[in-house]
Amino acid sequence: MSSPERLLQVLRAEMRAAGVTYRELAQRLELSESSVKRMFSLKDMTLSRLAEICKAIGLSLDDLLRQAADASAPDSDTLTLEQETALVSDPVLMLVAISCLGHWTLEQIIETYELSEADCIRHLAQLDRLGLIELKPLNRYRLRVARAFRWMPDGPVQRFLRKYVIADYFAGNFDGRGETLMLVHGRLTGASAQEMVQKIQQLAADLARLHAEDQRLPSDTRDGFSLLVGLRSWEFAQFTAMRREVETG
Repeated sequence: MSSPERLLQVLRAEMRAAGVTYRELAQRLELSESSVKRMFSLKDMTLSRLAEICKAIGLSLDDLLRQAADASAPDSDTLTLEQETALVSDPVLMLVAISCLGHWTLEQIIETYELSEADCIRHLAQLDRLGLIELKPLNRYRLRVARAFRWMPDGPVQRFLRKYVIADYFAGNFDGRGETLMLVHGRLTGASAQEMVQKIQQLAADLARLHAEDQRLPSDTRDGFSLLVGLRSWEFAQFTAMRREVETG
């Protein structure tokens, strides 16, 4: 991704976090909405215009440039043992962390859950100290993990999920609009299995992208969806028990 594209990506993310649409930005800049959209689509704006946009959404130009520079560095695609242990030891911290991974704002979290603003900010500060997010002015934040990061294999969070979450997740019928459940088996080489892993990672990135795009739509038109995907070398134990014994010379 080029530097201008990265800069505009960060700017769009800050607009979403501030709840500013293209129409609202156009009003604040005294421009037409089509002119604003054209600037973003063509990636054509002067430094002075960029500064005006930052001011309109309550962001300093220096902060925007620093965020764009930070975004050029690869984020971690896994958490540490310390980070995961901290999450599973505090259910509220886990709730706030999952909300952040879903790019929820502070306002959305406290509107949805019985959590005071002060408590939510305290947990956001804890996530900042743990290195999962970078807390910013006005209680905004930037994720410090990759959009398609993964939990540690057999780490604290995976063990937590197996114990408390998996059964609850699969208790549903998967028959609602936009829901599906599939179990597909195939015999693959190691190279083919790795190709599937890369496709799964892309699928996770696509979900993150669609979530970001839909943030601009009214909240009553959106619902919470969770994608649970796994790929492993496995055979059902009852099937394994029916395998023929391999004769040895």
